[in-house]
Amino acid sequence: MKITEMESILCPCQQAATTSLPMIKDKLSLMKQEHVLKYYDKLSLQQMEDLLSQISSINISLVNELIDMGMANREPHPRLEPPHVIPIKDERHQEAKEKGEKALRDGKVACFVVAGGQSTRLGYNLPKGTFGVGPVTNKSLFQYHAEKIAAISRKYNTQIPWYIMVSRENNKQTRDFFQEHRFFQLQASDVIFLEQGMLPAIDFNGKLIMNSPANIAMSPNGHGGSLLCLKENGALDTLKKQGIEEIFYFQVDNALVRIADPIFIGYHQLERSQMSTKVVPKIHPDERVGVLGYINDKLGVIEYTELNDEERHAVNPDGSLKFMAGNTAIHMLNVEFINQLISNGFHLPYHAARKKIPYIDENGKMVKPQEINGIKFETFIFDALKYAGHSVVMEVDRQEEFLPLKNMSGQNSPETVRHDLIRLYNSWLKAAGGFEIGDYPVEVSPLFAADKEEFVERIAGRKIRIQHEGLYIE
Repeated sequence: MKITEMESILCPCQQAATTSLPMIKDKLSLMKQEHVLKYYDKLSLQQMEDLLSQISSINISLVNELIDMGMANREPHPRLEPPHVIPIKDERHQEAKEKGEKALRDGKVACFVVAGGQSTRLGYNLPKGTFGVGPVTNKSLFQYHAEKIAAISRKYNTQIPWYIMVSRENNKQTRDFFQEHRFFQLQASDVIFLEQGMLPAIDFNGKLIMNSPANIAMSPNGHGGSLLCLKENGALDTLKKQGIEEIFYFQVDNALVRIADPIFIGYHQLERSQMSTKVVPKIHPDERVGVLGYINDKLGVIEYTELNDEERHAVNPDGSLKFMAGNTAIHMLNVEFINQLISNGFHLPYHAARKKIPYIDENGKMVKPQEINGIKFETFIFDALKYAGHSVVMEVDRQEEFLPLKNMSGQNSPETVRHDLIRLYNSWLKAAGGFEIGDYPVEVSPLFAADKEEFVERIAGRKIRIQHEGLYIE
C-alpha cells in the first residue's frame, strides 16, 4: 500500500472529503458496512455532518486490509536469533561520547516523545506526562523531560527541537499544561505538538464498531504512527532545513530516560546506523517484555508471547539468557532514513489487539462488554528496524536509564518509581563522598546534573541542607 492510500486515515491533518450522502452510501455499500448509517435519520444536523465527515475520511482499501488481517490465522512461528549488543563497558565509549557531543554542539539532534496516552491505569484521568513523580517536588514527567532538554541545550550551547506526539484525546490537555507552566523555560517555538492518527475498530465479523449512533469507534494508530506524523505535519522538511540529522526517540512514561545521550548518539553515528535501540538485560526469563532479536533474519522486537517456553529459558555458555535484550523503547532514528522509507511507500505492519470495546446494541443503547468483543489496530515504531540497513543495539543499566510508570500499584507504580529515583540519587550522593539518607526523600533536578559523573563534579564543595520535606538539589 502506498502512502497516498494511507494518509487520509492515519493523519489528522487531512482535508475533509465530500460529505454527500449518496456518495457516502455508495462507499459504505462497497465496504459492506451499511450499518454505520442505521441511526442517521435520528441524528442532529451537527451529528449528521460529523458522521459523514468521519466516514468520508476512511480509506476503503485500508479498512479492507485491516479486516483481512484481523480475521487471518496466526503466522507460523518465526526463526529467532539474538542480536549483537554493545556492552555497558565497551572500549569505544569515550570515542562515541565525543562523536555524540559534536553532533549536539553542531545542532544535529532533535528529540521526539510519544505522549498520546492517558493515565487510566494509574487512576488519573489526564495525560500521563502530567503525572507527578518527583520524590520531593512532585514535578511531572513532562517537567523532568523538559529540564533534561534544557540542561543538554545549555551544556552544548545548542537548541534542541522537541516534538511531542499527542493523541486526539489528550491534545488540548497537553498543550494547556505546557502553556500553564510556560513551557518549563524552554522556547515555545522549540516545542512542537503533533497529533497522531486514528484507526477504526472492528468486531469479529469484520464490521466497523459504532460506539454511539453518530460515531465509529476509533483508536490511536500506535507509536509507529510517529513516522507518518513527522511527514504529514511537515516536520521532516523542517528538520532537514534546520540541518538536523538524527532524532532521539523515547516514551513519556520513562522517568529515567537519558535524553539525547551523547554516547548513544555517538555509537549510532560511528556505525552509520539508520535506527538504533537501547536495551536492558531481562530480570528473569518470564519478565513480560519484548526483546531485540532477529526475526527471520530481520532485526526487530520479539514480543514476549512470540517466545516459546524453550526460547524464553535458553541460555548462552556463560549462563546468561540467550534472548536477554529487553526493549526500552529508546531509539535513534536517522532523518534521511525516515524520509526514504516514506518516500518509497513506507508501510509498517499493523498489529491486531483483541479488546473489550464499548458499542451500541440493536436498540442504539451503549454497552460496555464484559468479554472481548472486537479488534483494535496499531503500528509499532520498532518494526522500522527491519528496514534499516545498519542498526546499533546498545546495553544500558536499567537502574540508571529505564524506569517506566505503568501501574497504579505494584511494579512500575508511582510508589516504586519514586522509591527508585530516591535510590538513584542516594547513589549519586555516596559517589560524591557524601552520605546516604535512606528512604528519606531526595531529588536532583536535571538542571543541576544529568548523571552521576556530572553530579559528582558539580556538588564538590557545596553545602547540603536537608529540609523537612526532603533534600532537593537544583
